[in-house]
Amino acid sequence: MVQVENLKKQFRSGKDVKVVVNTSNWVAKDGSITGFIGHNGAGKTTTMKMITGVMRPTEGRCLLNGIDIKENPIEAKKQFGYVSDSPDHFLRLRGIEYLNFIADIYDVDTKKRMDFINEYAERFGMTSALNQTILSYSHGMRQKMMIMGALIHDPSIWLLDEPLTGLDPEAAFELKKMMREHADRGNSVLFSTHVLEVAEKLCDEIVLIKKGNIMFNGTLAQLQSQYPQDMSLEEIFLDINKEESNE
Repeated sequence: MVQVENLKKQFRSGKDVKVVVNTSNWVAKDGSITGFIGHNGAGKTTTMKMITGVMRPTEGRCLLNGIDIKENPIEAKKQFGYVSDSPDHFLRLRGIEYLNFIADIYDVDTKKRMDFINEYAERFGMTSALNQTILSYSHGMRQKMMIMGALIHDPSIWLLDEPLTGLDPEAAFELKKMMREHADRGNSVLFSTHVLEVAEKLCDEIVLIKKGNIMFNGTLAQLQSQYPQDMSLEEIFLDINKEESNE
């Protein structure tokens, strides 16, 4: 489970202060796929970076399975797999070298890692590419490799920042299937997206962020109950944005 408590991030430039994420409280529950929804620049990636410890919050804290990422970063980082918003990492390694490198970091034994690599490379259509350098991969292939690296230690929490970007339809379908399987085993999946149609079909709960402020956290049914029944999530989101822009 992911718990965000009184989280805030601001940046200073001289006398100017820019608040990117305002004080917020929300939860991504076990057994659920939680969609972190917002337009580009809403604060999704900044929040993800604070949850994972990449960026330190100005205020508040993030708990991963009850472990404070600031107070106990090593133990907290063992709880999750993180796919960042860019797949351009370790480009000079071959795919298999990268996966073994990540498996070594998390002390994944040989049989477990090879079983994982064989299964997920097959599911993503990456078997023949494992001995090629990541530099030679297309954007979508790099994304698949980063996803495999994030999941190789079988973390209970998946943190995915725009994970479907660049994936071909078959790989996107497979990843969504994996996310559902993971949540159904009692684990938590938190993924950010601005593609509302995907969130509407896939998510058990949503966290809606606008200009760094959390506008809603709960089930889609709870959100839709506040609006006419025939309104889609996209229409609701646009309506919320319009309401905010008129204030």
